[in-house]
Amino acid sequence: MATQTIERPDIDERTEQDDDTPKVFHYVKKDKIAESAVMGNHVVALCGEVFPVTKSAKPGSPVCEKCKKVYEKMKK
Repeated sequence: MATQTIERPDIDERTEQDDDTPKVFHYVKKDKIAESAVMGNHVVALCGEVFPVTKSAKPGSPVCEKCKKVYEKMKK
């Protein structure tokens, strides 16, 4: 009896639903970010969206347009 090796094709089986990477990043108060990351508490973004902090934004990451507008008004 001969043994055969069957090669599996390299397929990324993740779907968009599996991917937990945020589509956009939101503006949140700094002190709430660390608390959420450690304790798992939800934060409220400037746009009103509520979520737990799971990822940190890298420079050049897409930013929520509503958060951006609110932030610009706050700076004035």
